[in-house]
Amino acid sequence: MTACITSVGFNAASTDGEFTSYELEMRNLAEIGAEVVEMCVTSLDLIANGRIMPERMARLEKVARDYKFKYTVHGLVSSDFMDPDTLDRQLKVAKAVVEICDRIDARVLVQHSGRVRADTPLNRAGADQREADAFYELAEFAKPYGVRIAVENCFLTSQGEYRRLPSEIAGMLREINHPNLVGTLDFGHAYIDCTHRGLDFMTELRAMAPVTGHLHVHDSYGNMRGATPFYYPQDGVALGLGDLHLPLGWGDINWEEIFSELTFLPDTALMMEVSNRRFGAEQPASLARARQLQALVNNRV
Repeated sequence: MTACITSVGFNAASTDGEFTSYELEMRNLAEIGAEVVEMCVTSLDLIANGRIMPERMARLEKVARDYKFKYTVHGLVSSDFMDPDTLDRQLKVAKAVVEICDRIDARVLVQHSGRVRADTPLNRAGADQREADAFYELAEFAKPYGVRIAVENCFLTSQGEYRRLPSEIAGMLREINHPNLVGTLDFGHAYIDCTHRGLDFMTELRAMAPVTGHLHVHDSYGNMRGATPFYYPQDGVALGLGDLHLPLGWGDINWEEIFSELTFLPDTALMMEVSNRRFGAEQPASLARARQLQALVNNRV
């Protein structure tokens, strides 16, 4: 029997660009028994104008060696291969992050799918092909490093914006058909996108799951944030609005239904994007729940 989901863990990020806050998250994740950590390396000021900063890189390598985690890496959160004005810079940074992956023995790089903003409608022409070409180029660059580029589905944030649905990302990945290019299925993002567009959540998940080699798991109510500003981030949780990244069980996603049906590519990591800074007390329970979901999948394959 081949395990489909091989490791379960959380993401870790710096709160201020420095290593002190980052190392605190790493220590906390080690204490609760996480197996894998998704390093948000661009939260650490490791790259300047596409160049890796040697002193900071050496420190990251030391931090990685200090723990026995398996590692994955999240690239720029603001990544956008559909934007013709910044595409060259975006690719330069993404390739630098591939090199960072190799130096800390992380074999998955998560890269966000792109968008065309409502205020740049002319960028819609050729956007799909521009993004596909960029992902192919990045996957080719990553191939000799043994790094898989994992394309993450996002969601619409404003009227008139363009983004690919999970099913459309799956279509792009099948068309490119590169061994170093897979999907990152973000369930919270898909839930918001499907609710906003009036689409069936499970149908979109089913379409993307077969090309998915990485999972982002966090709970949600599937609602857009809306125009009302929040004074505290907790306001959004109280209202049930936005991309909340809640502990498992706080939202209304039916995780058991999803993981009782879907399967994914071999050697998939289940990453919970549930912050230690806000939900540290809930992380152990989320980890236990995620391992139950892991078993639901692995016991069927």
